[in-house]
Amino acid sequence: MARRVAPEPESVAVIDVGSNSGRVVVYAREAAGHLRIQASARASLRLVEELDDRGRLGYRGIERAMEALHDFRAIALGAGAKRVVALATAAAREAADGALFIARVRRELGIRVEILDSVAEARYGFLGAVRGLPVDGGLLFDMGGGSMQVTQFRGRSLRRSFGLRLGSLRLSHHFLLTDPPTRAEVRRLREHVLAQLEEAGVPRLRAGEVFAGTGGSVRNLAKMHRRGRPYPITRLHGYELPRGGVREIAELLVARRAKKRERLPGLNQERGDSITGGACGILALMEHVGAAQVLVSGQGVREGIVYGGGAAHLPAVEVVRAAALDALGRRFAGFDPASAERRAQLARALAEALLPRRASELREALCHAARLLDIGRSVDYFDRYEHTADIVLATELDGFTHREVALLSAITRRAGDEDASPRSLEPLVGAGDREDIERAAVLLSLADDIEHRCPRGRRIGVEVRIGAALVQVRVPVLAGWRPRGIVARFAATFGRPLEVSAR
Repeated sequence: MARRVAPEPESVAVIDVGSNSGRVVVYAREAAGHLRIQASARASLRLVEELDDRGRLGYRGIERAMEALHDFRAIALGAGAKRVVALATAAAREAADGALFIARVRRELGIRVEILDSVAEARYGFLGAVRGLPVDGGLLFDMGGGSMQVTQFRGRSLRRSFGLRLGSLRLSHHFLLTDPPTRAEVRRLREHVLAQLEEAGVPRLRAGEVFAGTGGSVRNLAKMHRRGRPYPITRLHGYELPRGGVREIAELLVARRAKKRERLPGLNQERGDSITGGACGILALMEHVGAAQVLVSGQGVREGIVYGGGAAHLPAVEVVRAAALDALGRRFAGFDPASAERRAQLARALAEALLPRRASELREALCHAARLLDIGRSVDYFDRYEHTADIVLATELDGFTHREVALLSAITRRAGDEDASPRSLEPLVGAGDREDIERAAVLLSLADDIEHRCPRGRRIGVEVRIGAALVQVRVPVLAGWRPRGIVARFAATFGRPLEVSAR
């Protein structure tokens, strides 16, 4: 009998009227609050340009925004959104005619736009950007076209925030006046950013804290950096962008004329004239706070709006990870939560007995791989390990580092193919990980082998005895067992023969 498919969760559309660009994203809120994107579109608005010239959004800016909003509303309706939430940030809140623009949107489109003040923007940005990152404390910055919010957090709770007029488009248009910019212009931009940060009292990073970033500018810089080297994961969420990489890109952008700059690999064309100021501003920020790298978040204010709530405290990383794994599994008809949990328990018991105590990262990756194996089975039973490994790399797993995702994928692929090499996952895993990956892969294959030989609905207990000449695995509910290739592979990996039995 086919597994009953859960009803589609109610969806919500978020329309974001930013200073540089506008965007609509339609989300489905899944198990334990995990968000899945159903539709998305972006448009260049460049409202801060109009604002900087006259202090008003003006006719051109408003007409450009209205055209985009008509399209955004159509996308929201086409995706079946039950609720539409709209927000506006720096340009609209600073404009003399911002209220008139908001009134027109409501009159013509029936959409109520909330203009966020800098405090609300920082709080929603924190709720959205940090939730899906495996971090506990540090600083988060969110650079838009017109402003930048810097938020200090500890214990996954917001402590304080700083709203600054340091957006990428604003910096570019105010300081970088020639094409290409002169050294003096770049120096004045840097000095301005450092002075604003000092005056606002933006703190330095403490030992052990993380520097995280969100917004279009830092994501585009991360995309450009990732394109410049072999890298196995395509998504930007969780990407670690080094300060040296930001400096190299900033120098490259500054040295080129606008027309040549637009042809740089990975650069979004719509950011051609704002990314230079953004890169220089982010580099100055990193210098001020003492950050060696930026942990990039693919989420931000829009996701924070959907999560909502008055509190600025986030769930523990373990809770976020569990929700992400569960949400991914439930997208596949062949996923059986009960079997996934039994397989994970078996893998954990085997890991506790046969993997070194120091290998906590490896154990966790093994257990997550055991839990997710059925998603590959939904595509094809015989190539389930390969399909699971590919899906894990292609999807977005909140709460996991890129290395953890790569390790999970490597273990799964190796479990199904003992000739598979983790070389394609460099630099996230390397030659020093190969022996550990093989050990975990053998245990994953063994856990899978045992689980589907145990009666459904029964709890699987396991006892592992490691002797001088033999490893014995006792599984009381095991319905049957005969030695196969897994036995020889186990012996080659762990240096002892394997015996599996019910008694």
